[in-house]
Amino acid sequence: MSPDASAAGDGDVVLALDQGTSSTKGIAVDRAGQVVARVTISIGQRAPRPGWVEQDAAEILASVVTGIGDLASSLPDGARVAAIGLSTQRESAVAWDAATGEPVGPMLGWQDRRTTTLCRDLIASGHADAVRRSTGLPIDPMFSAPKFAWILDEVDPDRARSAAGGIHLGTVDAWLVERLTGVQSIEAGNASRTGLMNLTTRTWDPQLLALYRIPAASLPEISASNRILPVVTLGGLAAPISGVLGDSHAALYGHGVASPGLSKVTLGTGSSIMGLVRAAGDPALDDGLVSTLAWADPEPRLAFEGNILSTGATLVWLAGLLGITVDGLVELAESDPESAVDLVPAFAGLGAPWWDARARALMVGFDLSTTRAGVARAALDSIALQIGDVLDRADTRTGRRQEILVDGGPSVNDRLVQRLADLTQRTVRRPQRAGVSAWGAALMAGRSAGVWDSGPGAHPPTDVFGPVMDADTASFRRDRWHEAVRLARHHSRSANRRRSTTDDNGPLT
Repeated sequence: MSPDASAAGDGDVVLALDQGTSSTKGIAVDRAGQVVARVTISIGQRAPRPGWVEQDAAEILASVVTGIGDLASSLPDGARVAAIGLSTQRESAVAWDAATGEPVGPMLGWQDRRTTTLCRDLIASGHADAVRRSTGLPIDPMFSAPKFAWILDEVDPDRARSAAGGIHLGTVDAWLVERLTGVQSIEAGNASRTGLMNLTTRTWDPQLLALYRIPAASLPEISASNRILPVVTLGGLAAPISGVLGDSHAALYGHGVASPGLSKVTLGTGSSIMGLVRAAGDPALDDGLVSTLAWADPEPRLAFEGNILSTGATLVWLAGLLGITVDGLVELAESDPESAVDLVPAFAGLGAPWWDARARALMVGFDLSTTRAGVARAALDSIALQIGDVLDRADTRTGRRQEILVDGGPSVNDRLVQRLADLTQRTVRRPQRAGVSAWGAALMAGRSAGVWDSGPGAHPPTDVFGPVMDADTASFRRDRWHEAVRLARHHSRSANRRRSTTDDNGPLT
């Protein structure tokens, strides 16, 4: 099958799989832009030790294979799969045997913090600035490079196998692409999240490979987001993978963002805030945001990003503690809109814009009159307030006041989205189309394969939420929150001075 535009027909369909932390979701989109099939496959996660988060790479591959098969079997008569797009979780790290294709251990999830000691030592040794200048990223356990190093220390301590190409390393997209097509390839946006790719040259940085002791032979080729990869053959299906994006990048693409001023906010376990910037600028800019490659199609588009470690996870935690559902928690919060309580959800430190792994979770402002509703309100507000902190920095980075494009599971809740508009004092737009990351992957793949030129639905219709809270009240609320954040960060330092030892999940310096 030729993937060029002349081969496209009226019955062509694009399959897109959005491989996330808790599930793999898929859609099939026809030439008119209509979703003609959907699938969701749950996947597991385990935490064998505090701060450790693992998944089974084989289970993730199986979920994608199943998703492709289920979508293909659900298509209308006469439909032909013209292309496959992939949206994937990003910083999670996989290692597999190059000959057998079998994982050599568990996949380390993006939330995994077992490399805290390694990152702390690298920072203490003065490497932070060089890493930031090259990659646009801080040294942090979230990113793939220290995870790759940890895995090789376990399975290939002298690096003999990996240096000979016997062990392959990659993010989830690289793992899926190699197993599905046989090509050792990582998409450029995903590569930019490893902490090993030079953001200017878009190549693996030799100095950083040496720093983490990662043999170049173990890493895949960095490829454009719209590279047409070999045909995937599953059952009666034969189609190329022609679009690959990291999940947050796919959401930005799916929202139709083409210029600065619109920030994509994905609500999930944590949250990713991302928007385009006009020029590369200085990736070492210390504004609490990171620089990342949004996509390369094939021209690179640079973006800022702020990663918040706990948003939806905060609601899940508190709902479990109170013995109610997350929806019940949000409804409970509505009964106390003026709670005096602040909850800083620094369960694993704070991400953007603070990047303070020493911060510790705390709740302040409570007394004997505090109710369950007051605590629920504090948890809900912590999502909007953290996002607001990132967007304030984004305004400065881009020179534009950001509007919000919101997506992700929790965004279906009108109360949560309205609170986001109120506390940030910004317009929030929510697409009426669900599954923005999968949609972005479908658009990239379909355009690359010639199914579409620029459409369909490059700018999906949205529900619009404007702030109804007055600006003075919102400002007071943010000031109170910042005092709570200050206490969370100061408290950790005071506690750390009293400690004689720290474990592997302890603070970065």
